[in-house]
Amino acid sequence: MEIDTRSRILDAAENLFVEHGLDATTMRMITADAKANLAAVNYHFGSKEALIEAVFRRRLTWLNEQRIAALDALEAEAQGAPLKPRQIVESFFGVAIRLAASSPSGKTFMRLLGRTYTEPTEFVRRFLAEEYAGVIARYNAAFFKALPDVPKEEFLWRFHFMMGALSYAVSGTDALRMLGPIDDSDPEALYTRLMSFLIGGLRAPLPEIQSQAVRKPRVKRAA
Repeated sequence: MEIDTRSRILDAAENLFVEHGLDATTMRMITADAKANLAAVNYHFGSKEALIEAVFRRRLTWLNEQRIAALDALEAEAQGAPLKPRQIVESFFGVAIRLAASSPSGKTFMRLLGRTYTEPTEFVRRFLAEEYAGVIARYNAAFFKALPDVPKEEFLWRFHFMMGALSYAVSGTDALRMLGPIDDSDPEALYTRLMSFLIGGLRAPLPEIQSQAVRKPRVKRAA
């Protein structure tokens, strides 16, 4: 069955956004790749910003719904007790890794999401903040409850680093190949390695950071 025009446009935009970035990809490039005309893009989406939102929502909505469902199931089973950090990490990041491994289109989307984290525009930053608001709030609450000894600010830094590790992991192994030969044919091995790395980072000793606010300059006394 022929793919409908709207899907062709979304597929073309997704691939081109990964290859060239959101800003550098033009509507002309998208219509040429999708074998559609600008009138069709305007009919289905209205603007480039609306098209970008549709590209992300097509898979991100499902991704976040799966994350919430996984967390709901874990919390129901725990009956009010704190979850294990590993459970929370696996339910949030595991869904994304499995999406990337499920199909070429899933991997393309996760690569796009990773590129967006490192090259965000103001529009996309606001859009993703709104899309993630509910799921991030739920997961933060679960993490804070599971790790009461980790200051909230420190945890947010660690979550930031974890998101970066996920983005790098799903973007491909081209950079890693510069270090030597590597077999990246097993997605389960990637999942296991990433989970081990994320858990290790989450449980790392707290850094000894002295606040600038408490540092007092030494005052020289007059001779």
